[in-house]
Formats: sequence, structure tokens, C-alpha cells
Amino acid sequence: MLPNRCPGQDPRFWKPTDIAERLCPSCGAAIEFWKDDVRRPCPACGAVVANPGFDLGCAAWCQYADRCLGDAAADAAGQVAPAGQGGQALRDGLIDAMKDVFGDDGRRIRHALRVLGYAERILAAEPADPLVVKAAAVLHDIGIREAEAKHGSSGARFQELEGPPIARGILERRGVVAERIDHICRIIAEHHSARTIDTPEFRILWDADHLVNLFDEASGPPPGGATVERVFRTATGRTIALGLLDAEAQRSDDEPADARPRPEPPAR
Repeated sequence: MLPNRCPGQDPRFWKPTDIAERLCPSCGAAIEFWKDDVRRPCPACGAVVANPGFDLGCAAWCQYADRCLGDAAADAAGQVAPAGQGGQALRDGLIDAMKDVFGDDGRRIRHALRVLGYAERILAAEPADPLVVKAAAVLHDIGIREAEAKHGSSGARFQELEGPPIARGILERRGVVAERIDHICRIIAEHHSARTIDTPEFRILWDADHLVNLFDEASGPPPGGATVERVFRTATGRTIALGLLDAEAQRSDDEPADARPRPEPPAR
């Protein structure tokens, strides 16, 4: 059962300064914002304006945030909350958008969700912006279908070319701030090549993608410890990779070759 509305969101506990007028940056008209308004349309020109006084810090830690605040909790993470806040509703919305793009391509949907799972596991131990990491994980391969349609290939360079514009549209429609959108799109644009980017968020996505692809038949035999040390970019990613290799080696020793399941074809 949902608890009583918390004092921070109950208007009975608000101060006069929690309701304020701001000027529309488009036309200069006054817009009345309550402190829990993420954004409001201007009554004069209709422009949707973000509330510069928005404060919803409780969404960062309260276990009831999504149930109490609904989409506002995701908006807080995506638009105005400090780095470090996630937003379950936003995460789930991006997954839905990814599934819409891939349609009946279950293999690529499963790949994206597995990358997200590893990214969240690494994120629990490595400091980074959760919103950027999770969004990049969900959307990192989002350009594959467009690459195949326009270039007849899902090659890495075509994915990196076609993915960012699609991801940008998805993120903009969900109100994510421009700075974070730019960072996510940079990650997507280099998630195979790593030409110029080396942020903590990129390293986590890089390692999560490589963990999913660790046993791809197309990549040849699984790498050894030295290769793991060279390829993986976070300490947590390396630890997980070495653990997976040890578990696979043990399983291979214990099972006859004809009893081992064949890996799913790579989804890159």
C-alpha cells in the first residue's frame, strides 16, 4: 500500500517560495510554477518551459519515488536532477522504444537487455552517471536496422553512423537534457571503435558489450587472461570476464562436447 504523501510533496507543508513565477524565455510572459512542476506550457505562446526552480531530490533515494511521483521521477533524472540519479520509468520507456525499433528481432532485443544487465552490474561498483550508462546500454545498437536498410550492412561503422540520430530523437522525446543526450550519442557513435571517447560511462558500456560477446563463435575461441586485461576497461568488467571464463572452462571440462549448447549467433 502506498504510504501517506511525503511532506516534501504535500502542499500543506509548502512555503510561499515553493510557488513562483518565471518568465517564458520565448515570449517573456509570466508562468506560474509549483515546486514539483518539471515543466509547464507558457499560457501566452504555448512553449514548454522547464522549471528552473524544480527540486525533487527525494527521487534519488526514496523507494516509493516511482509510485509516488510517476513520470516526474523519471523527468527528474532525465532533465534536471544531478548526475547519479537514474529513473526506473525512463529506463523502462527507453527499453520500450528500443523494442519498437527492433520489432520482431528478438535476438537484438535480447542482446541489448543483456548488455544493460551487465552495465547495471558494473555500475554498482564503478562511479558513473547511471542515466547515461543505462540509456547507452539500451540504445547502443539502435542504428542496426537503419544501417542494413541504407547501406546493406550492419557493420560497425554503419551502426556508429546511423545510431546516434535515432537515439537522439528517442531521448529528446523523453525530455533528457541536451548535455546527457550528447554524451549518450557520443558513446553510441564510438561503441565499436573507441576513437576519441574514454569517459567512465563509455568504459562501462564497452565492457558490458564485450561481456555479452565474450563467447561469440564469430570471435573465435574465448580470450585468455592477458587479452581480458588488455580489452576490458574497468576493474569490475575484468573481474566479471575472468569469472565467466573460469566458469566456462570448468563447464567444458565437466561436460562432453556433444552435450554443450551452441552459443546464440552474435548480435552486433
